[in-house]
This record gives sequence, C-alpha cells and structure tokens, in this order.
Amino acid sequence: MSDVKPPSKRTQKARETRGRILQAALELFVLDGYGATNLQDVAAKAGVAVQTIYFVFGNKRALLKELVDVTIAGDDEPVATMDRPWYVNALSAGTAQDMLRAYVAGTASVLERVAPIGKVLDGACASDPEVAALWPHDVDPRYVVQERAAKALAGKPGARAEVSAEEAADVLYGLLSPELYLLFVHERGWPRDRWERWVLRTLIARLCAE
Repeated sequence: MSDVKPPSKRTQKARETRGRILQAALELFVLDGYGATNLQDVAAKAGVAVQTIYFVFGNKRALLKELVDVTIAGDDEPVATMDRPWYVNALSAGTAQDMLRAYVAGTASVLERVAPIGKVLDGACASDPEVAALWPHDVDPRYVVQERAAKALAGKPGARAEVSAEEAADVLYGLLSPELYLLFVHERGWPRDRWERWVLRTLIARLCAE
C-alpha cells in the first residue's frame, strides 16, 4: 500500500490558481506582447485579485520566468529536460535512426508549446535588461540539451562516422530550433506532422549512414 498522501484541497486549489494565472499570462503575452500586458489584465483574465499574482510569483518578470519554464517542461514538476522520460528513452534507443525518430517526436511536442512564447521572450529580453538577465547568455541551455543528444547519437550503430558530435550538435540545434519550427508551422502553415516528417528525413540524411 502506498504511503503517499493525495494533495490537500488547499494545495490543489493553490495549484489550480497558479495554473489559471500562467495560462492567462500565456494568452495575453502572446496576443498583446509582454510589455503591453500588465498584471491587472492577467488577474482579470485568470479571475483572481492582482495581489494574488504578487503573492504567488512576486512580479511580472518572475511570472514570465515561471511561464517559460513550465511551458518548456509541459508541467510544473521540478524535472530538467535531460531527466524527462521522453529524452532519456530517446537517447537509450539502440540505433541512430531509432534515436532520431524518438527524439524528433519528443522535441516536436516541446516546440509546439514553446514556439509561441519564444517570440514573447525575445521581445521581453530586448526591451527589459532585467528580463534578459534571467537567462544568462554564457551557456545556452538548449544547446547543452542538443550537445548531449549528439554525443549519444555518435556512439550508436548507424551514425554517420564522418560527422563529429560537435557538428551533429550544431545540426540538431539549428533544425530543431523554435525559430525554424515557427517559420514552417506558423508562418508557412505546415501541419506539425508534416514538419516532423521533414525534419526527421533531413536529420537522418545528414547524421545517419546510408
């Protein structure tokens, strides 16, 4: 019998409130932009008092930071991307092609969530140095994720021998970028599954042996 207790009603209610605020912020930031959206707007859309947002998140910058983190992860659990089951399972695939199939599918789900907020974040960082400071530029976390994937790929049967792990990381970083996803899916109107098939074929052709 499990000793894990279900969350209390108070904890569940607080989590639901937090979720409503984040969803309201996402919709307004994407629609109107970070700078044009104030916390009163977010509070009204979420159906809470503005003081609740200050209590839960502190300020608008912290709200944006939490929104980006939760959007990337897909939930509010404190689990890093490289510890997520989809990522671990993809990197444990037996061959290079199998790894890329699983990796592209998992990354597509992340990009579908992240791409809209990415443009919001770019604008916020450009207009507010304190927002930019929340994401230091010395190490790009997204590149770190791709670099580990590239190193795993390089050691698998079927990987193209002449492609170094460093080059493979660059290829993954570019082709699986939010910017390229936005270009094809949002601007050119490709369905997600079409983008997924295209990027998988492109990665296999570049990174896997014939």
